[in-house]
This record gives sequence, structure tokens and C-alpha cells, in this order.
Amino acid sequence: MNDSESLNEAINEEVTLQTYDDAWPAMFVAERDRLLALFPVNIVDIEHIGSTAVPGLLAKPVIDLLAGVDSMAVARALTDPLLEAGYGTSAEFNAKLTDRQWFMRWADGRRTHHLHVVVYRGEEWAARLRFRDALRASPLLAARYAELKARLVVQHANDREAYTSAKSAFVRSVLDLP
Repeated sequence: MNDSESLNEAINEEVTLQTYDDAWPAMFVAERDRLLALFPVNIVDIEHIGSTAVPGLLAKPVIDLLAGVDSMAVARALTDPLLEAGYGTSAEFNAKLTDRQWFMRWADGRRTHHLHVVVYRGEEWAARLRFRDALRASPLLAARYAELKARLVVQHANDREAYTSAKSAFVRSVLDLP
């Protein structure tokens, strides 16, 4: 499989969940360290977010990284360098985003990492960390989220956008947003 075929398969990859893998934190650290070495001036900090950052939680086997930068102008300016560093993105999707830029890394036809570039300590930074920390702090809340995800993956296995959208009410409720 060539790189173009691998990317196409990763873009269209079915949503699947798996039990927590103890290797996920090390996979995060390796990618965080690689990105910080590549962009020591641009990236202020990188945090592990998403379900792979919550020990014991059912998750898509994709490491989510939250990279903090000084401004959205810096986030947008990182597009070409991140593409050169092995990430892909959708220019159309990112053009619609005002609070972050999104990138995906892949291998062998499957997603391996999602990178969310946001303003360091801005609203998006704080909200994503607050959600992660709430799940880490409450096994009951994490179990409720896992049950929801298990139901939704059955309904939306072939539609990542619908799967993600269907989780948004739960996320908003945890963050106490309308």
C-alpha cells in the first residue's frame, strides 16, 4: 500500500473502540517529544487528551494531542510544517474552525494520532483539559461515557462526524455548557 492509499483508508476508516491499552501513554510521550523537538519555538505545551488519556476507558485507538500555541495565527502557520512532519489535514475543515486547527497522522491505513492545535490556556485548551480531568477523576462518569460511546459506535461506525457529534451533548453536560 502506498502513502496515498494508506491516507485514503485512514480517512475512511471505520470507527472502532477497544479496551484501554497501557501503551497509549508512552505513544503520547513519544509523539509529544517529537513535536516539541520539531517546533520548540512554536509549541508552548502538549497535553494528552481524549479517551486514550483516561486510564481504563474504552477508546478509539487514536492518540489525541492538544498542542498549545500563542495564537491562532501561529496555529495556521504550522500547517505546512506539520504536513512535512507526517501529518495530514483537511484545508476545508480547518477553514471552518475558529478555535483550533486539526491534523491527523496515520500508518498502514489507520489513524494513529489526532493533533488539535489551540491557543495555549485559551477557552478550547481549558475545556478539553477540564473534560479529560473530569473523566479521570470520576470512574462513574467515565463508565457513563464508555456506555454512550459503545452505543454510538454501533449506530455510526461508518460516519466519524456523526459519531463525534452524537457525543457532544454529553461533553457539554460535563462542561456545564448549554
